[in-house]
Amino acid sequence: MNTRPPSHGFPRRPVRLAVLAAAVGLLVTGCSAFDVAGDSSDSRSAGAAGDGMSVVMVTHGAEGDTFWDRVRKGAETAAAKDGIDLTFVSDPDPDGQAELVRNAVRDKVDGIALTLAKPQAMKGAVKEAREAGIPVVGLNSGIGAWKSTGLLGYFGQDDGVAGQAVGNELNELKAEHALCVIHERGNVGLEARCAGMRKTFDGKTENLYVDGSDERAVSGIVTARLRQDPTIDEVVANGAQQALIVAGAAKEADTGARVATFDLNKDLVDAVRRGDIQFAVDQQPYLQGYLAVDALWLYRANGNVSGGGVSPVLTGPAFVTKTNAASVAEFAANGTR
Repeated sequence: MNTRPPSHGFPRRPVRLAVLAAAVGLLVTGCSAFDVAGDSSDSRSAGAAGDGMSVVMVTHGAEGDTFWDRVRKGAETAAAKDGIDLTFVSDPDPDGQAELVRNAVRDKVDGIALTLAKPQAMKGAVKEAREAGIPVVGLNSGIGAWKSTGLLGYFGQDDGVAGQAVGNELNELKAEHALCVIHERGNVGLEARCAGMRKTFDGKTENLYVDGSDERAVSGIVTARLRQDPTIDEVVANGAQQALIVAGAAKEADTGARVATFDLNKDLVDAVRRGDIQFAVDQQPYLQGYLAVDALWLYRANGNVSGGGVSPVLTGPAFVTKTNAASVAEFAANGTR
């Protein structure tokens, strides 16, 4: 595609090639570090096909949620390696997210990566991108909807499978009554996790809906629910930041309930090492961002379609427990796990 000047729809954030970023990219995906002719002797060849290529990543992440910092960091690393002009934008409101995609279409970008936390709201915008000839890939959310929505590929965790793995783990821990805390109502990924957990967990399971943007309210609601029903012996959070809040609430409730979670960050890894959190399920957000951007470059450079367009590329689940937390602590501290 031809290089196009950006419109005023997005603040452009060009990502330039750095030696360290390139080294990280080579470790993650060796195949994309070569040009289509297979000559790796020129360090500039990896980005040649992407020079002037513009990609917009649109997520549903809320402001201040550090999970998306790792997604963005992975996307920026891939963009630097591939010579891509990357713009990262986000809106937790599904209509706002869809409008960001439409802005990208109006800007005539060369590729779009997006999340499908609420797929129905995104279908129209994705259709407009496809009609404009812009390839679109999905990441993080919407594994059950990416094909029907018309995306080229998908990179993320199967949240239902991850939930089932958590249910099995809770059985091993002899838990009997689990509370699954959903901090964003209507998010298909979070619902799938709790539903998957319910399928395999032998004990009782219930969902607790909270507003993840209000930390004080989350803490108060979880504390009150635990005190109301002291038979709850396990609380499962759906995010690292939320898990740390939940752990504090469980301590305040003083009912003996333990805490586990999906997702992790540096502070969460430290909490696992201390024993404050039993375990975390890592869906590897850095890898999701990296692979989504790299897939758009590979599609343009060599016509590659990850997963063949029929299967998702899974990035999780990977369990982090007290026994292996030390091995990922350095990466978490660097903001890549």
